[in-house]
Amino acid sequence: MSDKNMNALEKIEILSKKIGLNEKKEKTIIDIKDGETPDQKLLVLKSGDWDAKEPWFAIDKDDKIHTIISLDTLLQIIKSLQKAQEENFNLKLEKTIWQNIPIDFQDVWIVAMDEIKKRLKNSKDKNQVDINIEKVVQDIKKKHPNLFLNMDHFLSQKLPQELL
Repeated sequence: MSDKNMNALEKIEILSKKIGLNEKKEKTIIDIKDGETPDQKLLVLKSGDWDAKEPWFAIDKDDKIHTIISLDTLLQIIKSLQKAQEENFNLKLEKTIWQNIPIDFQDVWIVAMDEIKKRLKNSKDKNQVDINIEKVVQDIKKKHPNLFLNMDHFLSQKLPQELL
């Protein structure tokens, strides 16, 4: 076993532990060898089993590690990433709304979501949409100041004598 190959195997071992594949029989490792013609490659089982669970690890001639997963698994990963992205966006929006001291959080949330949908609809490049949440909330605050507590006005009011 060459040093280059050992290095790849060590990387696979580290990655395997991170994703919960601890036993050797759980890991399928294959070498990608050149075939008889330039458009052919030969997959050689190095360790594991052809029926083992995903992901499979493939090591090419340049010692680069590739993973092989099913389309169903890839779709699950994409769905999980989209859900995490949506949750992250919602948390950022919630935080920004609260930082601007809403009178009724739910009202501001509804207006913000409508504004975001409008901006998404009007976006020229549907694949590259970058919504500045702070700007959205500031624009809402300008258009609908009644949705937010005006701290300057609130602090400038005189307190009743009985509270002093």
